[in-house]
Amino acid sequence: MVGTTARDDDSDGPRTGITVEALYNELHESVETADDAADDPDARVERVVRGALDDRFSDDEFGFDEELVKANLDELLLVLVGVRESKTHGKALIGDLTDHFGAQLSPGTVYPRLHGLADAGFLDAQEMVRTKEYRLADTVDGAHRVERAMRQHLALAAVFYAALEEF
Repeated sequence: MVGTTARDDDSDGPRTGITVEALYNELHESVETADDAADDPDARVERVVRGALDDRFSDDEFGFDEELVKANLDELLLVLVGVRESKTHGKALIGDLTDHFGAQLSPGTVYPRLHGLADAGFLDAQEMVRTKEYRLADTVDGAHRVERAMRQHLALAAVFYAALEEF
């Protein structure tokens, strides 16, 4: 496993020797913990996504790769539905994916995934007049699925960081 030491200097180079847990803790600390009850769903999504990215990824060159967003679409949808908490419909989720992740995903990509998550028991879908509203069926199951995906990505990040030291 990669060690827990971080970069000792103030250089802009990559940090090496960081563990998955250290990356998790760093990301976790960057997300604001303010009372979310009074916020509207859009503000909650903005705070979570932008709070997680903050200064580390604020340059104009950073952007999510659309294929990576597609590959992780189920987990991203669970995150967005969980953060929004209520009145979450496909159109709002597609907007979140565009606004926060730069992904131009069609309804033909997003809606089947929402239906699949509902069929698998991760989401509850309430039929409305012209749409469905989604919410997490079980926050614990949803959180476990998102955490598994997060740990996979953090482990890859730790490997990438360690590899950069060898280049």
